This record gives sequence, C-alpha cells and structure tokens, in this order.
Amino acid sequence: MEVALIDAGGANIGSVCYALERLGVDARLTADVEAIRRADRVILPGVGAAGAGMARLRALGLVDVVRELTQPLLGICLGMQLLFESSEENDTQCLGLMPGRVRRLSAGEGVRVPHMGWNRLQSRRDDALLAGLESGAHAYFVHSYAAPVGEDTLATTTHGEEFSAVVRRGRCWGAQFHPERSASAGARLLENFLSERLA
Repeated sequence: MEVALIDAGGANIGSVCYALERLGVDARLTADVEAIRRADRVILPGVGAAGAGMARLRALGLVDVVRELTQPLLGICLGMQLLFESSEENDTQCLGLMPGRVRRLSAGEGVRVPHMGWNRLQSRRDDALLAGLESGAHAYFVHSYAAPVGEDTLATTTHGEEFSAVVRRGRCWGAQFHPERSASAGARLLENFLSERLA
C-alpha cells in the first residue's frame, strides 16, 4: 500500500512516520502533487496555527489537490481542523471538506487551554476507523481549538466542554488527538485507516 504523508510542516510529522513504520508501512513524506494523487491513503498531519497551515498548503499548490482526492484521507490534530470550513484561529478559511467552524476551547476553573493530556474517547457511532476501539479508550491530545459535535462526529471527548475527537464525512476522516502518541488505541486507529475494509 502506498501512503502519502503531506509535508504540511507540522512538528508531529516525524512521530507519525515512526508510528506508521511500526505498522510496517513506509509512508512517503511529500508535497509532490502526483505522488499524493496516486497514493492509496493520504494523511494530513499538523501542529500549529490554522492560518499558517493553510498558507503552507496554498504555497505548495495543494489546496485543490486535497479537496479533489478520491482515496481515504486522514487529518491529524491541526490536519483534522483544516478539513472544516473555517477556524476562529485568525479567522481562517479552511478546506471545506466538512461543514462547521473550529472554535477556541474555553478555559475555566480546572480547565487549562491549551488542552494537553490523556482523555477518554466516547463513541457516538460505528465506523471502520474505530473498529476494535472500545468506548472509553484513552487518547493523547495537544490543542487549543476544537471542532463542534455534529452529524459527522464518530467520537467525542470532554475538556471543559464536549467536542469532536474523531470525525468522518465520505472519504475524509479526522482525529483531533495524536494517534502516534496514543499507545495501543492510536496504533489501532492508524491500522484501521490502512486496512482494506476502509475503502
């Protein structure tokens, strides 16, 4: 299986590559349009700000490429947020592959932003991406913005408020948490994404 890891400049790229290597996949880190288009699976990682992430995709000429993909696409952390229509962060227009606006998490008593740490996933509906992951599995999060709960939500978590932890619309999936840092649950999600039954 050919896996393209979009070189979107995120700090988590190395750890995502290593997590895929542990699953026996030699993912290609690339910004090459044709390599991305011919891949069996495409992953959009990301850490940082939405505005900078979209600016990099535009500079690389990849915005329309990502929008027009027909194979399974997985956004991770910021990569998931960029799948939505827009983000409050710098009022950024994103890829528009999923409806909704990503919003900043609200800090409060006992609730720090950025959200950093392990949280339980609460499953909302079945999907091949979550096969074998029990509701209540722990995943590792590092973020300040989050997508709302909606019809595309597969799983949620709560940090002061409930938000989407895993989403899906058509060929696009997203994980707000870092599967590459989420031990067995994260490895299972990546393994499911690479599985033939996902297609």
